[in-house]
Amino acid sequence: MRGKPKKGQYGYRNYHRNLQLAKVIFGGAMILVQLGARKFTDNQAAKNILTVMAILSVLPTANVASSLLASWIYKTPGKEFYERVRLFEEKGLILYDLIITSKEQIMAMDAIMVHPLGVFALVSSPKTDGKKAEVFLNDIFKAHRLTPHVKVIKEERAFLKRLDSLRPAGELEDDGSLEYGADVLKHLSM
Repeated sequence: MRGKPKKGQYGYRNYHRNLQLAKVIFGGAMILVQLGARKFTDNQAAKNILTVMAILSVLPTANVASSLLASWIYKTPGKEFYERVRLFEEKGLILYDLIITSKEQIMAMDAIMVHPLGVFALVSSPKTDGKKAEVFLNDIFKAHRLTPHVKVIKEERAFLKRLDSLRPAGELEDDGSLEYGADVLKHLSM
């Protein structure tokens, strides 16, 4: 995979993390430059403007920093994981590296299979409550008028076994909800 990964593609978490880190560093540097520039002018109005600019720069920088801190521990799974899951791509739409947040928890979804029979998500983080995640995602799917058949799986072996048991999506009837369901999941992700 060349170029920058998009949301739902393998490697997105690491790419997004590095991008956010660069934004925080740049924002912090700009704040320091604006405050430092105050020392090079004797004009009080210019000093006030530079101070206000620095203060206004803090909010967007803090906004990016807060999502960076929330997702800092979640990295893209190893390449061997991707190679194992990639074998099932003909069976449905597979999304990788999504981090979905609810009011109660952060759900780092390593891989998600969007299939006519349901949505099957692998969440390897031990901190994530699978049942709460299922309820949250099923409610989101209901709100978007999709069939709420979301199953959160915590073990990679069980996830791969479930993917292996699925028939290819092309053999089943699709009313366009596969793409729509995948788009809903991407939009929920940070």
